[in-house]
Amino acid sequence: MGLLGGIKNMLTKAAIKYLNIYPAQDKVITIKEPLSFQGNVLKNRIWYRGDPSELDQFFKQSAQDLVSQSRFWAAVPSENLNIRKIHSGLPAMIVERLSDIVTEDIENIDLQEQQLNDLWTEISQDNNFTKLVGESIVETLVTGDGAFKVSIDTDISPYPIIEFYGGENVDYTVKRGRVQEVLFYVSYTVNNKDYSLQETYGKGYIKYKLFGSDGAEVPLNTIPDTADLKDITFDGNFMMAVPLMFFKSQKFDNRGKSIFDSKSDSFDALDEVISQWIDAIRDGRVVKYIPEDLIPKNPDTGELLKPNSFDNKFVKIGSSLAEDAKNQIDMKQAAINYEAYVNSYSSALDVCLQGIISPATLGIDLKKTDNAEAQREKEKTTLYTRSKLIDALQKILPRLIEIVLQVNDLVHETVPKEYKATINFGEYASPSFDTIVDTVGKAKNYGIMSVEQSIEEMYGEDWTDEEKALEVQRIKEQSGIMTVDEPATNTDVTPDETLQNGE
Repeated sequence: MGLLGGIKNMLTKAAIKYLNIYPAQDKVITIKEPLSFQGNVLKNRIWYRGDPSELDQFFKQSAQDLVSQSRFWAAVPSENLNIRKIHSGLPAMIVERLSDIVTEDIENIDLQEQQLNDLWTEISQDNNFTKLVGESIVETLVTGDGAFKVSIDTDISPYPIIEFYGGENVDYTVKRGRVQEVLFYVSYTVNNKDYSLQETYGKGYIKYKLFGSDGAEVPLNTIPDTADLKDITFDGNFMMAVPLMFFKSQKFDNRGKSIFDSKSDSFDALDEVISQWIDAIRDGRVVKYIPEDLIPKNPDTGELLKPNSFDNKFVKIGSSLAEDAKNQIDMKQAAINYEAYVNSYSSALDVCLQGIISPATLGIDLKKTDNAEAQREKEKTTLYTRSKLIDALQKILPRLIEIVLQVNDLVHETVPKEYKATINFGEYASPSFDTIVDTVGKAKNYGIMSVEQSIEEMYGEDWTDEEKALEVQRIKEQSGIMTVDEPATNTDVTPDETLQNGE
């Protein structure tokens, strides 16, 4: 073995010595994106709208590559064959539930002064702020990003007007990762001609431009709706606009990512499973095999009635002339593997929801045998997504409120002041009272939690500080823990003086 091993080593070294390795050559690989940013936003909005007819039309018209053409919604059935395509409605349910669980947990907005709090309450009610925030969350999750626009129109409201524009109607001027301008686009149709108004919101100014259908700029007075618009400047180093983004897009620079971007194929697969399931149920109906002479006839014309898929489905068979033939109606029904369809549906549904939201949040597959702890475990994915949304809103909404108050100063022709706003969100899927009692009770018995902290954990913000302090006192008294003031001692009196006073 020693000699054989030595020979192998010599041969290996010789091979390496004379081995000439050429480095790999770089190749140019061309990849064509199937959709532009506007096309991608349109696709996501079609998913959110959830109309099967719109989905069918969009995917058939946008399928330019083999992958797109193989999708269920882009499939073209054979001649004389109809495929019932059904949409689950899941995309809309996802974004609307996420919006609900965020907006419903907005507890309070504080501006540090009661007068400012009262002013914001009036402005908030005038703009229906909570509803606007909910709509902005939906728009941002669907289109990827968007922006709040603050404007002044005293003919409509004495307060600043807050609006939100989705991703297809905004653009940004970005320098070194910082947004310098927000561009809003508003479409108009006048005399069968399309126009687009570009509103550029920058720090201390607003500029307007009007473009025709060919993209060329035209005067603002071309249409009545923009005839009175003029570029304006205002005091203050701030924009009357606030961008909103939850996830950053890896395909489009400085743009947001829709929550549907990585789930389009999953939604398509789920709809295919549901459609096949319903189609199998339809095909699995009872079929009647009727001899021709027994087929129902039209009482007026005597013509044989044609079968349909619902109330009169049958197959015509010829009459037999055999001696023992019996002209009778036979009924048969196909066996449907319901379990296989249910499993396919569950698997496709799981893929659609992975990383976004828990099925329990949507009321899906929530077993009656689950206890409260098991249900909260299923909500963890929802908690992660909710936390991501709240982190963004806790930065954006206070800044929006501060800008609205500064714009309100401009309405009253005063120099915009500096404001400081804070917003608090409550907890989602918090433990039940019984669970809190059990957890806090164990910690208290183990001696790792004080009476004061246990009351704080139990009642939190539901009780005032006075109520908590009174409860702590009651518990201590009932437990025999009495707080007694120490007896006072007079250190200024000498022992001789004490004896003279008879003390």
